[in-house]
Amino acid sequence: MSDLKTEEQVLTKEKLKLKKPAKYRVVILNDDYTPMEFVVWILRVVFYRTQVESEQIMLQAHTTGKALCGVYSHDVARTKVNETHMLAEEHGHPLHCQMEIEEGEET
Repeated sequence: MSDLKTEEQVLTKEKLKLKKPAKYRVVILNDDYTPMEFVVWILRVVFYRTQVESEQIMLQAHTTGKALCGVYSHDVARTKVNETHMLAEEHGHPLHCQMEIEEGEET
């Protein structure tokens, strides 16, 4: 009766713990040269914000030095930062934004 499973032959199924991918904050930085209208336009076309949201984000960056544009996966955040820098350069503005790892996330 070797065909019968004994307790020693029962396999246990291991659960794999998958790590959630880190999220990244894209933050726009204030400068004294980029027109406010251009910043609002960037927030609308790159970050898909409404006119009101874009104006609020722009004003926050203007008054505090930086403002959150959104939280994304690494690849999406990198793409949005690159697109912002490319458009700013094309239009002759020094606008800058950066990625920051979301609080509580590990690399």
